[in-house]
Amino acid sequence: METQPLTHPVRWGIIGVGDVTEVKSGPGFQQAHGSELVAVMRRDGAKAADYARRHGVPRWYDDADALLADPDVDAVYVATPPSSHHDYVLRAAAAGKPVYVEKPMARTAAECESMLSACESAGVPLFVAYYRRAMPRFLAVHDLLRDGTIGEVRTVSVRLQSPAPTWESGPPPWRLQPEVSGGGLFVDLGSHTLDLLDLLLGPITRATGVAVDRDRRYPAEDAVAATFTFGSGVVGVGLWDFDARERRDEVEVMGTRGSLRFSSFGTEPLRLTTSTGLREIPAPYPATVQLPLIQTVVDALTGNGECPSTGRSALRTASVVDAILADHRAELSTAAVAPGPIVVPGLPV
Repeated sequence: METQPLTHPVRWGIIGVGDVTEVKSGPGFQQAHGSELVAVMRRDGAKAADYARRHGVPRWYDDADALLADPDVDAVYVATPPSSHHDYVLRAAAAGKPVYVEKPMARTAAECESMLSACESAGVPLFVAYYRRAMPRFLAVHDLLRDGTIGEVRTVSVRLQSPAPTWESGPPPWRLQPEVSGGGLFVDLGSHTLDLLDLLLGPITRATGVAVDRDRRYPAEDAVAATFTFGSGVVGVGLWDFDARERRDEVEVMGTRGSLRFSSFGTEPLRLTTSTGLREIPAPYPATVQLPLIQTVVDALTGNGECPSTGRSALRTASVVDAILADHRAELSTAAVAPGPIVVPGLPV
């Protein structure tokens, strides 16, 4: 049986109050209309208590099951690294709590399938923090593509590059450890853009790619080249290079009457080129970047709207990432580095 809409403000609990919850997401649960943040959890109780004190949260826990058992917690935000998403989402579903989970949804599409199945069986909704789907910057892109400003969309290209990541000492950060994150920076950052393209151009129905690890300082891809085709007939290419000399972040959508260029992670204006010339359109980020998406989640839970980023849409993105990294992950699995056997399901039509 599906969860009935809440008739009171959604009372949230957060599992994992790390860096992402300080500014990007955590305050959004307090700022959204019809939403309250009532409890937080971190295995380090002192850090959980510190977060609760600084952010004015009534209760804190050092045990996830205790938070899930709290009758005053209506819904849960899982903000831990991807390796624990599957476990926490299944536990939240078993407790009957709707879930909003950080991106990427999990390390592989197979884990995402399991999470989605558990939530559907429990009758609780599952949302995923691909927050670009609700940001005004990218909704402006969506509107420009939908109103025919650049004509019929034919192709899209993606390019993201940056210098190699650095860290002071010891093992690499968890985002560079495939057993924790599912890959490297392509999984962490590239998934954002691929998910956004799913919103803008429709589902990707075919994808393939080549990934390499040139740096050799960490066991994950540092350069990825991909091609992909959308159900709409649009074709795309992507290049992600995390061992480059210069920084670059650009998506270009090309149509029969013009083109639209924008970055996935920057705040500069959108650049629209048509027969009338170049037009720059301001498109800044909100102060709390996840707030617009969190508001849609709250609206969905209270029966006042829909959320554009669900477990099902995020599963499509995970399937595309899996397809692009299939060969590279197979090599890592052979070397006993990957999180386990990688299952690449057929991409949805």
